[in-house]
Amino acid sequence: MAPWGNAKLFFCILLVTCYCAVTLAEVAVDCCYEVSDKEVEKRAVADYRRQVEGQGCPIDAVILLTRHERKLCVSPNQPWIKGMMKHVDHLKKICKQKNYKGIRCFGVKPV
Repeated sequence: MAPWGNAKLFFCILLVTCYCAVTLAEVAVDCCYEVSDKEVEKRAVADYRRQVEGQGCPIDAVILLTRHERKLCVSPNQPWIKGMMKHVDHLKKICKQKNYKGIRCFGVKPV
């Protein structure tokens, strides 16, 4: 009778382990479902990230993070967005050199 009890315990442990592994693999993704075409001021933006359709989100977008941690979804096809991304990359480079100190680095997070 003891071997059967050990088999039940082993099966339960295996089942719980598999359930935890599957649950941890499901990561919630913060997606944009609509985008704005309105231009955003460069001084308001501290960071950005790209959202790609088919990688857990339904549309292509650029998510702009403002200095006050608001998220704005904009279309990646806008002519001004490439300049905005260049500006943010340059700003992050300057802030890294200054150890993220100074008024220009307000809201810019170390990577």
